[in-house]
Amino acid sequence: MTKEVLSPTEERFERWRRNIGFFFGPLVFLILYFTPIPSLSQQAHTLAAILGLAIIFWISEAIPIPVTAILGAILNVILGVAPAKEVFAPFADPIVFLFIGSFIIAEAITLHHLDKRFAFAIFSLKFIGENPYRVLFACGVISAIISMWMSNTAATAMMLPITLGVLKAMDEAHREAGRASNIASSRYATGMMLIIAYGASVGGIATPIGTPPNLIGIGFIQNLTGTKITFFEWMQFALPLTIIMFVFLYLLIRFLHPPEIANLRGIKTYVQQANERLGAWSGGEINTALAFMTAVFLWIFPSLVSMILGKDAVFSKFLGSRLDEGVVAVLAASLLFILPVNWKEKRFTMNWKRAVRIDWGTILLFGGGLSLGRLMFSTGLADVMGKGLTGITGASNLWGITAAGTFLAIIISETTSNTASANMVVPIIIALAKGADVSPIPPAIGACLGASFGFMLPVSTPPNAIVYGSGLVPILRMVRAGIVFDILGFLIIVGGLMLLCPLMGWV
Repeated sequence: MTKEVLSPTEERFERWRRNIGFFFGPLVFLILYFTPIPSLSQQAHTLAAILGLAIIFWISEAIPIPVTAILGAILNVILGVAPAKEVFAPFADPIVFLFIGSFIIAEAITLHHLDKRFAFAIFSLKFIGENPYRVLFACGVISAIISMWMSNTAATAMMLPITLGVLKAMDEAHREAGRASNIASSRYATGMMLIIAYGASVGGIATPIGTPPNLIGIGFIQNLTGTKITFFEWMQFALPLTIIMFVFLYLLIRFLHPPEIANLRGIKTYVQQANERLGAWSGGEINTALAFMTAVFLWIFPSLVSMILGKDAVFSKFLGSRLDEGVVAVLAASLLFILPVNWKEKRFTMNWKRAVRIDWGTILLFGGGLSLGRLMFSTGLADVMGKGLTGITGASNLWGITAAGTFLAIIISETTSNTASANMVVPIIIALAKGADVSPIPPAIGACLGASFGFMLPVSTPPNAIVYGSGLVPILRMVRAGIVFDILGFLIIVGGLMLLCPLMGWV
């Protein structure tokens, strides 16, 4: 597992942030709890205090972020906001099982090296060759495509050694040719590192399972507005945005980190040797690919049928009611425990010991965040917050609120995890939209997409920390590229939603 590597200054900042939050969180809770707020019911008042504590703890990471989510649920029961059955029901929401199933599939892809086989297949294309710009493009594309189906952290962790191997092969080939270049420590190498990290975060936007904020946003939209966004519907608007974002990312990295040489020798040999090490397709790879393709087909098939026959057709309704995305994810994941790789030894594609290594913290965080979000609306706190925020911000039209939600999520994601950012911002922005009497869907989507934009610092998101730990990314270069791409991302998200949401019927 790749660890975050921070400088001494960043380590001091992290300690300061956690220590301040550890004491400031309870203080905020007590102030809110004992300050009279006549406009709120007793339950809403108590929930506001718990929400204040949770937000401070999420931003500061004073205690593990998933523990904060559980603590919030427990306090809601103990302090009488709602009964335990109501508070803990969101932890069994169908989208939670979409998390679980997709995480297990992603674990199998990593276990059987299906991700590496895909990566080296892309590098083997004649189009890529030894052109430095095309190699840069390929590294980013591979990272983005893999991140569409597994976490951006896993995608970056997988791409890091491959990219370092490519850079090393280039260096060795040039030394053998008598050239004095040092590609592995050049500004081009910095660009390679940044594009795999940023590409993974961008690619995660394209599918509901690409990154946790997407599922968090979908869950809040479904539970708080009654609108269900299917797997295919999400890809209809998110994939075009991802493509546009990646094009701008590639152009930005190419401009900031151009190669010093015109030809990168050594790649063909390195890729050929890597493919030889992978060998022929194993039974585990074949079974994992089968389970993965089963999941993708069943996620998309109901929406395709609805487009052809209409949403009111009997068959469309039948598929929609039976092939829930969470059910499909768990079904496909279950295939991994059924399909054997060695029947005599009773070895199957996935075993439970490996499966339990999935990110349970994110699953608990989603359940806790969804619980807080539901209670905000059931207690009336969301209504009061929405009207109050409308008055404070002055954002009263649809796209002003969408811009505000996107901007707020981007800013928060620079200092805390994207999952925590989405959990904080999405329900608040939905409340703001309802308070302004506009559609809450574009603002909520803007907020959950903005939560994936944290590119300035190593601590902003795990992919940043992973490539920073390579020693090839000076902090100032990351900050420079991150600021520019944050601004570009904000403009692309808001502009894209203004164009696409009316086409999707969400305005």
